[in-house]
Amino acid sequence: MKETIDVQIGEVKAECGGVILKSKAIGSCIAIVAYDAMRKIGAMAHIMLPGKAPANKKSSERMKYAADAIDVLVNRMIQLGSRDGDIEVVLVGGGNVLDRPDDTICRDNIESALEFCGKKHMRVKAQAVGGTERRSVSLDVECGIVYHSEGNGSEVELWRA
Repeated sequence: MKETIDVQIGEVKAECGGVILKSKAIGSCIAIVAYDAMRKIGAMAHIMLPGKAPANKKSSERMKYAADAIDVLVNRMIQLGSRDGDIEVVLVGGGNVLDRPDDTICRDNIESALEFCGKKHMRVKAQAVGGTERRSVSLDVECGIVYHSEGNGSEVELWRA
């Protein structure tokens, strides 16, 4: 059985081979699931806020921001052997789970994740974003398969490398 590594809010994890990266209870946050199919390197960032962290933020808080987390995600994948341009991504989350008409953080997180992934030349291959349901996501790094669930639903395949 493969080891499952949980990715919490404000964390970035990168792995090779026979592990599963998983993030649960994704509301307005975004899970950025990255994969290099040629080298079987996967990574996941669970971001909470759009843009770049203010300069006065502690390093432990910086990974909650899209730009900072994506920078670290790419760097960790490169350290494991990936190359710029070989990383594909799947985005999951950005839901207005409190169903507030004036809530813009969901949309801002989605837009920020798309913007900074684009700046890093990462191709977005699939998305499960928006709506009002919480989500979970997992990446089987060895197989290159991303699964996700919405609300209390079962996990279904979202993308396969």
